[in-house]
Amino acid sequence: MTKFEEFQKIIARLRAEDGCPWDREQTHASLKPACIEEACEVVCGINILEETGSADNLQEELGDLLLQVVMHAQIAEEEGLFTMDDIIQGVSQKMIRRHPHVFGETTVSDSGEVLTRWDEIKKTEKAGKEWAESYLPKAFDESKELLDVAKKRKGF
Repeated sequence: MTKFEEFQKIIARLRAEDGCPWDREQTHASLKPACIEEACEVVCGINILEETGSADNLQEELGDLLLQVVMHAQIAEEEGLFTMDDIIQGVSQKMIRRHPHVFGETTVSDSGEVLTRWDEIKKTEKAGKEWAESYLPKAFDESKELLDVAKKRKGF
């Protein structure tokens, strides 16, 4: 069993009937504040690494962000929506599709061309799902509010 699989089992155990009451109560919605806060703490860890050369904080914060992903995947699996394997398969396929210059026959001359092709491929993939982007403005506003709450909670 891999360390990742062990971690998944820990999260499943925390959410089990005889697990942790707090973890069992969590939902996708209730975890939004922690997800935003942990993403900010990853940014902080990157800044610490760049300024001091110390990677300890970044490693810890990436673990906390991974906890958010695994917790959401566990909740989704419990709800019958999707599994961690579905998430991993989806993102793996996306990386292969969006990198035809690595996994296919296409060639590129520079990173600018990579980004242009990425956007073209993404547009094709999202065809018929354009409505989802209409949710982004509200999500950005909500994220800003969650960041403001996190800053206050942390004393900033």
